[in-house]
Amino acid sequence: MNPFQYFQPTEIRFGPGRIAEAGAAAASLGRRCLLVTEPVFPGVAPHQRKVKESLDAAGIPYAHFAGVSPNPTTDVITAGARMAREFRADVVLGMGGGSSMDTAKAVAVESTHEGSCWDYLFFRAAQPTERTLPVVAVTTTSGTGSQVTQVAVVTNTAEKSKSALFHARLYPKISIVDPELMLTVPKRVTASTGFDVLAHAFESYINPGGSPYTDMMALEAMRIVAAWLPAAVDNGAGLEARTRMAWADVLGGLCIANSGVTLFHGIGMAMGGIYPHVAHGEALASVYPAVMRYSWDSSPAKFAAAGRIFDRSLDRLDDAAAAERSPDAIAAFLEKIGLRIGLEDLKIPEDELGALARASLVLPDYKNHPRIAGPDDVYAVLKSSHRSGRGKR
Repeated sequence: MNPFQYFQPTEIRFGPGRIAEAGAAAASLGRRCLLVTEPVFPGVAPHQRKVKESLDAAGIPYAHFAGVSPNPTTDVITAGARMAREFRADVVLGMGGGSSMDTAKAVAVESTHEGSCWDYLFFRAAQPTERTLPVVAVTTTSGTGSQVTQVAVVTNTAEKSKSALFHARLYPKISIVDPELMLTVPKRVTASTGFDVLAHAFESYINPGGSPYTDMMALEAMRIVAAWLPAAVDNGAGLEARTRMAWADVLGGLCIANSGVTLFHGIGMAMGGIYPHVAHGEALASVYPAVMRYSWDSSPAKFAAAGRIFDRSLDRLDDAAAAERSPDAIAAFLEKIGLRIGLEDLKIPEDELGALARASLVLPDYKNHPRIAGPDDVYAVLKSSHRSGRGKR
């Protein structure tokens, strides 16, 4: 067994009804709270009301920044940071999907540091300091794992680039995972964010930098997704399926915080930066089978193990044969949850695939893949993914 390390400083409060603890959690970390959410709409209004009631009950004043957008931009972060400074917030509570939690983390940095959050990306010399505000994360989807990671993904629309802050100071101090908040998530969002859970688990599992600890959690997360995501998509009001998926999401987040994602996410991140209308989970779904076909023979035992979770008929095959068929197992699963799509379905022009291929290798995720890709390899993957889902949305 190779040496490894594992780190997770976030206090996780998991289970139905835990939303009532949001105010006390924030009050344990500060005296003035910035609540960060997406704009108010009927599906989330009751949840936001519960958080505000909890903050009131805890006696902590708050300001509400409701300007989060999908694929949050530097402009959104700056607006939130301005509100935090003006309100003199000393704790940030991010509630929503990954966009809200990532925005909260980036606001916690920008509101207390010079310049923009973009100045503190993972590869910059300047990094978040002890001035970073503490964050409470309340997730309302089962997808991004942001509630237990040190990552905040941000889009710079002027540069058509999507990148990330990555620092231990960005781990939420407290994470509240209440499956009751997920009962009203729409079918398409359930499928998309749920597939992101699978992606986090699978990519951590095949990552050469993984460990026995992350492998254990990744396999369990994949087993849960295979068994329960179709049920959550079919019946969003089913609390057991939502609870199981919420736990898988936590496991996936714990995995990527200590192992990391691979080429799939490098492509997905580039896609989101250039085409911000594309949901992250859908970006991943559009290329997953093709990237798997490109790389299954680079780690056959692990591709086989994952494939068998989604297709029990692969149990009778040896690792090489099961690994070769693992892309088909994932494609069939995507069909099952309504996400068998291609780049054409996402309105990504075929004549722009070369630029997208080059952008996919800007972030270092591809270096974690068991088979290292070059621009021509990624272009071939994108080309074969362009029409793979035509007529199947």
